Amino acid sequence: MMTKKENYILVINAGGQYCHLIARRIRECQVEARIASPGDAVSQMENASGIIFSGGPRSVYAADAPEFPDSLFESGVPLLGICYGHQLLASKLGGRVQPGQTPEYGEAILNISGQDTILGGVPNHTKVWMSHGDEVVSVPPGFQVLARSRDCEVAAMANTQRKIFGVQFHPEVNDTAHGQQILENFVFKVCNASRNWKIDSLVPQLHEEIRKKVGDKNVLFFVSGGVDSTVAFALTTAALGPDRVLGVFVDTGFMRKNEGDEIKDIFKQRGWNNFRIEHAEKTFFDVVEGITDPEEKRRRIGKAFISIQQKVDREIGLTNGKWMLGQGTIYPDTVESGQHNAAVIKTHHNRVPEIEKLIQEGMVLEPLSDFYKDEVRAIGRKLGLPEVLVAKNPFPGPGLAVRCLCSDSELPVAVCSDCSSVGELRGTTVWRIPLRTVGVQGDHRSYSNLVLLQGAADLETFAQVSLRITREVRGTNRVAFLVTDLSKEELTQAHIRPATITPARISILREADAICRKLVSKHGLDEKIWQFPVILLPLSIKGGETIALRPVCSSDAMTARHANLPMEFVREVANEIETISGIDCVIYDVTDKPPATIEWE
Repeated sequence: MMTKKENYILVINAGGQYCHLIARRIRECQVEARIASPGDAVSQMENASGIIFSGGPRSVYAADAPEFPDSLFESGVPLLGICYGHQLLASKLGGRVQPGQTPEYGEAILNISGQDTILGGVPNHTKVWMSHGDEVVSVPPGFQVLARSRDCEVAAMANTQRKIFGVQFHPEVNDTAHGQQILENFVFKVCNASRNWKIDSLVPQLHEEIRKKVGDKNVLFFVSGGVDSTVAFALTTAALGPDRVLGVFVDTGFMRKNEGDEIKDIFKQRGWNNFRIEHAEKTFFDVVEGITDPEEKRRRIGKAFISIQQKVDREIGLTNGKWMLGQGTIYPDTVESGQHNAAVIKTHHNRVPEIEKLIQEGMVLEPLSDFYKDEVRAIGRKLGLPEVLVAKNPFPGPGLAVRCLCSDSELPVAVCSDCSSVGELRGTTVWRIPLRTVGVQGDHRSYSNLVLLQGAADLETFAQVSLRITREVRGTNRVAFLVTDLSKEELTQAHIRPATITPARISILREADAICRKLVSKHGLDEKIWQFPVILLPLSIKGGETIALRPVCSSDAMTARHANLPMEFVREVANEIETISGIDCVIYDVTDKPPATIEWE
């Protein structure tokens, strides 16, 4: 007798950066999604309406590739492979996968040659989002090629009789124009799932999970005033009551201008009296003194938070074993830190070894760790939190410390001869800046040089050129253009100088950040910009440093596009920032994610 199917889609995690994002898109279809590792998937597959294989950082032919039981491919349940999952299906079912001649990171155009159920309603020449180095070069027997891109001959394939589909691009990211349509085609037309999942039931479910996880313990929360930690704190307070939850705002010295006072006012207005401020500026400056490596910087900051937690623990008399550490960790934090079989992109301060040890001991509560930023905002609204709080732009836990780039060497800049083939750059000088920034390329961490464009092209032209440079020029993952009016001769004198985090450098960065926030609000651009990092670089031209502007548009932090802001606004911001003592010039980041991360380190 055939087992009755349940109404859920099983997402099998191959370690991709976007695995949970796939599940989230399925939930947007109002269908339940469950995530499983390759080894755990067999027990759940028979009752699933469909199975989706996520992307992943490895090659299917690599020795360390994840093991997938053969029964997953023989179950008769409809299958969809995305990126690595697409290559996995091809490899397992008799096709061939090999390194592509040109890796694809970012936007590509899909040329559809076969309309079928999964691409139904998707127009030809639609924009899709790619992030891969390998590709399918031969489809398995019984499969047809559904679509191609300029650099990928098998961008989509299908065996409609067996209900097996593969796409090289990422339909789950917002930057794939008709990605949700493709997923809905699979969920409803192929898997015949029905809509039965609603966010309304989520808050009571989270309350119950919090009570179960915490038991009779108390919870100590470090709150930054940002969306994630505040929603997690509010959720836990509502679940346990204010007598069992304590929020602590730690002033690290790395906060934005006047941020401590703003956070205090917000919490006071909400009536949250289970809250205190801990001044620890000297502690945090001491732990990063002389440190230039970004990963080490994040580890030390995370460890400093633990030391403050232990200090507060002693002061408030929480006995050993009677407390838990609460964190507003969301899914992008965990996946970028190398969790869930993913490659390490950057270690978030809430995933340093000391935190990991507490997690293993069951002493950490993270009620939002399976969710994305916009889902956290929705939960906050369900809790009745004010819009000024839930709509707040994201800000990293380590604060301005990760936006203050450091260097242990003095290095000259040089003209980048590798870019001579990019025709759109006539009249533009391309400089290779020997300062490395963090990126994500093909689900792997990259730590590569910055490229700087000097010329008169418009922002969108620079953005298109950026896409080509990061694909074609090895050793780069980020491109910016020079906003300040400088001559080529002046830039010839530019160099990266030794620099570490100091109160003076943080003060300069804080002033530049405040100028950006002020002018964004003045021009009513808050809703157009999802996040606006302002970065201080030890790139010196006249003895000072450089400010990089990094406004982006996103909804979940897994992908992002540079914000196409009016050049008049960009120049106004630059002109005011240039009045800060110690600033030589301003540059504007035009790189999408991928290949660059939103933050520079």
